[in-house]
Amino acid sequence: MTTVPNPSSSTSGNGESFHSGEPDFDSDEGIDLREVFSRLRRGVTQILGFAVLGIAIAAVIHFTASPFTSIGTSMRVSFAFEGYGKGENPDHSKFEPDDIRAPDIILAALKRQGLETAEEIQAKVRDSITIEGLIPANVTKERDRLRAAGQVMATYLPDEYLVTLTLPRKFPLSNRQREQLLIAIINSYQEKFQRTYAEIPTAFGNAFDVLQKADFYEYGLILDTELQNIKAYLSQQINEATTFRSPTTNLTFNDLITQTELFSQIQLSETLGLIRENGLSRNRQLALIKINYYLRTLGDREAKAIEEEKVVDSLLTSSQGRSQNYVLGIKSQAVQDRPETPILDQGLIDSLVANDSANFLVHKALEAGLKVKGIQAEEAQMVERRKDMEAFLNRNPNEQVEVVAQVQRSLVALEASYLELISNIRKTQADFSRQHFADAIRISTQPVTDSFFKPLIVASAIGGLIGLALGIGLSLLGIYIGTGKL
Repeated sequence: MTTVPNPSSSTSGNGESFHSGEPDFDSDEGIDLREVFSRLRRGVTQILGFAVLGIAIAAVIHFTASPFTSIGTSMRVSFAFEGYGKGENPDHSKFEPDDIRAPDIILAALKRQGLETAEEIQAKVRDSITIEGLIPANVTKERDRLRAAGQVMATYLPDEYLVTLTLPRKFPLSNRQREQLLIAIINSYQEKFQRTYAEIPTAFGNAFDVLQKADFYEYGLILDTELQNIKAYLSQQINEATTFRSPTTNLTFNDLITQTELFSQIQLSETLGLIRENGLSRNRQLALIKINYYLRTLGDREAKAIEEEKVVDSLLTSSQGRSQNYVLGIKSQAVQDRPETPILDQGLIDSLVANDSANFLVHKALEAGLKVKGIQAEEAQMVERRKDMEAFLNRNPNEQVEVVAQVQRSLVALEASYLELISNIRKTQADFSRQHFADAIRISTQPVTDSFFKPLIVASAIGGLIGLALGIGLSLLGIYIGTGKL
């Protein structure tokens, strides 16, 4: 290492050097730029050398530490279905974006990709997933403005989320496999969503599986309950899709209700009529025991429902003594700093509470009354069935052999019509689900994995800048490594 002599130093007669005591740069005239550029020109070699050395050191450190760092794979997912704006699922339960990484979803995704499904792997993958809501800048700005104006802001629910899978670089998955796993997780969540809110329950349409283990007199109970469930389900679908027509079956939900009523009036009436008119039963004594037990159960339910009805009726009677009084909230701009804010006085609040309570009690009284009447009607039907069964109690069982054969033939035709009806319902609902929930859960952007070279370039740039700064600093100080000459 050589040091360039300082121009401000002097040499004595015996060859010894001494400092003149004057600064390197003329303090009266400021910094001598010619001297600065001269030193930089002399040290350009070492400046470039330090820069290259910094790049090399940074690259080596990056390659050495990379196996111990993590790599992220991100994608955007958007949600759009009925009730989402209120933070609810289609069944009015609370929406939770964290359900995307539920244990059953992770397990299904790993199986779909043919990966190892050990509990340790599942836990690592689940813990490595983060879900962040994306809020546009204009929405944040607007909410800040309204909040500054004193308004109470409702909770904002973003319609798009950033789902990130962050796993160690040495984790036994390639970048492509990480991206495919993230897609598989979203697909598994979509399938679960469809099964839960779009598809018909698996137990729907299995009445004849239950009939195989039932007595003849129980056919009416089972099939009547099944038809009530079918009609209730179709009525619910009509409210959601009044004009929808399936391209597969060319039927609407109104058409399906009509088919259900025809099935009940034609096919079902024939089979149940034969059973009731002939008092068919595999064991009449056992059938009577079941009927009597069911009647006692209905009696207990009826007593409980009547007590509930009495409580609601008493509350409704006491509330009717207070006349309903509707009060309107009026804005007063004369006394308010912000005229957009209405005045809510205590009288208005009390009136609203009283009116809502009365309406609530009216609905509850109606529900309680209908519940009692429904139990009583069911009880009356069971009493009639018990009378019919008692009338045939002493009849020879051999006399019903021919009737049983006739009922079996009727059941074959009944089952065919029933399965056709259920098939039409399933196909129509499947078409409606594909249309109604097509964009319920959608991948906005395909997954992207962080590049290995981008951090390398950043680290090398930082190392090069540090080396460059070190070389420049040494050159300005007049310290040169090597000859320091060009």
